[in-house]
Amino acid sequence: MKMMQRRFSVCLLAAMAFLLCPFVASADLVEGRDWRALSGSAQDTPEGAEIEVLELFSYGCPHCADINPLAKQWADDLPSDVRFERVPVTFGRAAWESLARLYFALDFADELDQVDQAVFEAVTKQRTNLYTEKAVLNWVAEQGLDRDAFAKVYNSFAVEAALAKANTLAARYRVDAVPMFIVDGRYVVLNEGAKTHAELLEIAEGLIDKARQARQGQARQD
Repeated sequence: MKMMQRRFSVCLLAAMAFLLCPFVASADLVEGRDWRALSGSAQDTPEGAEIEVLELFSYGCPHCADINPLAKQWADDLPSDVRFERVPVTFGRAAWESLARLYFALDFADELDQVDQAVFEAVTKQRTNLYTEKAVLNWVAEQGLDRDAFAKVYNSFAVEAALAKANTLAARYRVDAVPMFIVDGRYVVLNEGAKTHAELLEIAEGLIDKARQARQGQARQD
């Protein structure tokens, strides 16, 4: 019994230590391994009280598909002073532009939560062709969505504007690979020191704290 009690105490202390000590603190982050700074014309620190975290991704990216469920859960638990936003990128490819358009259309149609992961699975696992409007509309109809109503959203001005904004943002940040996480327009998460998707998000969390400290320092100077 005493042996069991000692083991329980050790496990309890280990669990408490894990909860109290995150995987990586902002002070432990290594530039060039865990993050790189955005500078010059690429840097665009968002205005306002919220720290912005961007995930640049594509439905055509298998790694984006793998991290998506974890990233969603992680985003739901972020502090109230942090705003998470996903941005689809195209890299100038017509096929990936169709996927980006599909993302925005689902978002504006309030159907994103319903089929978001299903799009990833369809494209990266099932090799489904979602690279033309006809193919997209046929697929969303198979998912139970109203084909005609969705077509109007898919071709709407709002989607066109969102797509143009996403392309401009990707160009400004010189996005060359996905998924890419950008924190507060200041820092890009690197995966040199991350072995899992969870560790990648923990680096992002450390950069959120780093951005918060940078903002506080700027406020004191002002």
